[in-house]
Amino acid sequence: MTQKTILIKPYSAYERERQPAESIELTHVEKGSPMGEYLRRFWQPLALSAELGELPKAVRMFGEDLVLFRAKNGKPGLLEKHCSHRGTSLEFGICEDEGLRCCYHGWLFGVDGTILETPGDPPDSQLRFNVCHGAYPLHEYRGIIFGYFGPPDEKPEFPVFDTYGIDDDRLVPYCITYPCNWLQVHENVMDPAHGVFLHTRISFTQFAEAWGELPEMDFVPTPAGMIYVTTRRWKDKVWVRSNDIILPNLAQVGHIWEDGQEDKSFARVAITRWTTPIDNHTCRIIGWRHFHPDADPRGIADEAQCGVESVDFFGQNGERPYEDRQRMPGDFDAQVSQRPIAIHELENLTRCDRGVAMLRQLLRRESRKVAEGGKPSVSPLRTSGVTPTYAHDTVITAPPRDDDTAFIREVGKTITGIVVRGEHHEADDRDEQVRARIEDYAQSLASTTV
Repeated sequence: MTQKTILIKPYSAYERERQPAESIELTHVEKGSPMGEYLRRFWQPLALSAELGELPKAVRMFGEDLVLFRAKNGKPGLLEKHCSHRGTSLEFGICEDEGLRCCYHGWLFGVDGTILETPGDPPDSQLRFNVCHGAYPLHEYRGIIFGYFGPPDEKPEFPVFDTYGIDDDRLVPYCITYPCNWLQVHENVMDPAHGVFLHTRISFTQFAEAWGELPEMDFVPTPAGMIYVTTRRWKDKVWVRSNDIILPNLAQVGHIWEDGQEDKSFARVAITRWTTPIDNHTCRIIGWRHFHPDADPRGIADEAQCGVESVDFFGQNGERPYEDRQRMPGDFDAQVSQRPIAIHELENLTRCDRGVAMLRQLLRRESRKVAEGGKPSVSPLRTSGVTPTYAHDTVITAPPRDDDTAFIREVGKTITGIVVRGEHHEADDRDEQVRARIEDYAQSLASTTV
């Protein structure tokens, strides 16, 4: 990496070097780019089912112009935008029983790109058997339409994670479009320090007062990717929280409304979301808000606010008046304003940014592996047939010790070991075993002399 020129004198803007280029290896996603090819090896969410009605929908993914539609038989299809006949956009096509019919000359395309009819040709024409329109496979799951954009012979099974089946949980789909590069939105999930400042200390308390307590931070690899670990003292409690990164671009976030007041063990996620690249300068968060008792201890969550370009917590889109966003910025403002593509060479990373640096390192490693002909890494573990994940909130009663900082750090390390490591992660009752081990540990702390 080129050494930066360091200028420490005041009013030095004129003397600074010309702005360096972005980190193309990590940020660019067009076909043939290292990151684009890596991301294409996974099922990627494309739209909410609710966005797809009786009319086709023009969409973009990885810089490609496409048309998403639902045939009248209920099957969704994703076709290259321009008709194989004369190039008319299929966004003006007509949805029929078996596919999409071009408005210009009536060619009918199946959801797999097969040309079913060329009605302007003679009845004995063989043209439709010699042409196939570009299409991508889709999978619709719990209100989200996913697409696979990679080599057909490398298409993986659709992955199912343990947090899709939490008891009494309602998975409510939502999406938000961001006018910036995908990576600066995705890596926010591995930046726990912003929860202290952006979400609590800078303008007002967006979640709960406990978020403003600067935690001990750690960043730990998992079989699926990585987690951050924050451990903070809040009165007589110790609150341990982890967010998941499941490579490459899936993230799981703990409880938004957690306030660290009530004991809990391995309480699961509030958000499962992908950061999907539309192109190099635009991305979209698509995922689910989880509505279950653990995820909303104070009764604040609001399903009615979750849907297309909307979610039920502060600062996640650009719809507020500009001056309000200046006075009370949220995630959207902090991430989009880093430039259309953040310039990593201009950053001055600190100890708090270890998670961001680690995530970038993992993405480089995996994209290079794919570029060299290898297979992308995925978790080999299964619990009751699904892949275990690690995001959680745990709160235990543990009054302050003489060396409380070291004590807090040890609590976070021990609970993280239970959450991430051990043969119990492939047991059918994995969640119950994790909770029981955490509760045993909490009782052992309570029995020791302060």
